[in-house]
Amino acid sequence: MHTIPKYEGWMGLDPSAGQGKMVWQEYEPKQWEETDVEIRITHCGICGTDIHTLRSGWGPTLYPCCVGHEIVGHAVRVGSQVEKGIKVGDRVGVGAQSSSCLRPDCEECSSGLECYCADMTPTYNAKFKNPDTGEVTGRTYGGYGNYWRGPGHYVIPIPDAIPSAAAAPMLCGGITTFAPLIHNGAGPGKRVGIIVALSRTNAKMGDAKKMGADEYIATDHDKDWNKRHARSLDIIVCTVSSPNMPLQKYLQLLRTRGQFIQVGAPEERMPGFNVFALIQKGAKIGGSTIGSPKEITDILKLAADKKVRPWIQERPLKEANQAVVDFEEGKPRYRYTLVNEVNVNAKL
Repeated sequence: MHTIPKYEGWMGLDPSAGQGKMVWQEYEPKQWEETDVEIRITHCGICGTDIHTLRSGWGPTLYPCCVGHEIVGHAVRVGSQVEKGIKVGDRVGVGAQSSSCLRPDCEECSSGLECYCADMTPTYNAKFKNPDTGEVTGRTYGGYGNYWRGPGHYVIPIPDAIPSAAAAPMLCGGITTFAPLIHNGAGPGKRVGIIVALSRTNAKMGDAKKMGADEYIATDHDKDWNKRHARSLDIIVCTVSSPNMPLQKYLQLLRTRGQFIQVGAPEERMPGFNVFALIQKGAKIGGSTIGSPKEITDILKLAADKKVRPWIQERPLKEANQAVVDFEEGKPRYRYTLVNEVNVNAKL
């Protein structure tokens, strides 16, 4: 018989949590259903969404809130109706989505676009609901803690070739930049504003080149960068979350029928721009969210097969408050992964 674990984690109680003032305390997971998986968490990446949510940057947060949606650990309980062949003891992960309606008549869910479902449920700061009755079955809590419980449809097996600390950031940060490339025609012959790296300063130039960037544009340092590189890119994937981005100049970099895809989410309005930046080149502005379970599976397989790894720094979970502060100050190179040292060393 399964022993119900004690759910504890770093909880944000008010907006000061975004300043590294989370509190370690117990919380109640969702009601168990036979479609669920329970995970003992070993690793969790820190994402910018965590900071925005902790401080109520995108709107009022549902406190108390345990953030973290780049979760990796081991399945310790698997419901009888869970698919994908997941078994107790398997190493698995959960990204930024924990539920959706999954109705056969849902245009998004039925076509592998669950992350765009009208009933998309984030991995934290939301409520689980029964899709048939609308009854609330529990709150969603994230990975800055000991355990996670939720629908098995959104639980992803982790390939053996990828270490847990490296897999974690792929579950949100990785898929968020991978999905728009898939959906917007990136491929041979296309120049993409990731291969050509854009940043404010030269501080990351060396690292960008080591990661494979062909060119580097420092928008605060390179004079007339928008003119010198005009009409040079087919696709720009923009992760900037500041409302002060030089959007008009970014659009100048697009080639005819180029696409600017926004994945960063500022807490304030995006800057305005002259519409002729689009009209005169037949260019487009679009957005992209995370990715479907299948797409997350695909990126993990690609990373395993091609030996691609994110640049990460591991931080103990017990130091989560300081790690959040350091993250906001731009210190990670280039993602932090929190390590639950107790669970890493625990026996299955």
